[in-house]
Amino acid sequence: MKKILQIIAVLVMVAGMFTGCHSNEQNYREAYEKAIERRKTGIGAETYAKIEAERQKYTTVINGDSVRLVYVNANVAIDSTDAASPYNVVVATFTQRINAKSYRDRLREECGLKGSYVLYGGSDKQYFVIAQGCDNKEEAAAFLRDIDKRVCLKILEPLPWILRKI
Repeated sequence: MKKILQIIAVLVMVAGMFTGCHSNEQNYREAYEKAIERRKTGIGAETYAKIEAERQKYTTVINGDSVRLVYVNANVAIDSTDAASPYNVVVATFTQRINAKSYRDRLREECGLKGSYVLYGGSDKQYFVIAQGCDNKEEAAAFLRDIDKRVCLKILEPLPWILRKI
């Protein structure tokens, strides 16, 4: 009888280990939201809203379209020996290399954008996922105008924009 109780106790402990803490989407979402809140700490909601509005504002007009054109010192970061184009359509930014590479690979495989690549740089050392590199800003603005038809993935930038490589 004592052996049976010990076996049952062990089975209960093992079952508890398998049903214990598991990572899931909800856990990741909560951690992400906490990180966003920590980023806002120290500044008021109004100031944060102004910073975001300034970050996302349109900066130039190209062929009648208002686009955000930002000059950034960046270099090709991942798996490429090719030189980057001077004008680049940014669809996502990441702080971790693996996330940028994964998103770039999905653009290539799922959307057929074989020319997509990743740039690294800027004042806050970001990885910029480029959907399309262009030789002039008019080409980049045309791609940006039709981006919903060309990019099948969810665009992670609030507004896709053009990075002018310096």
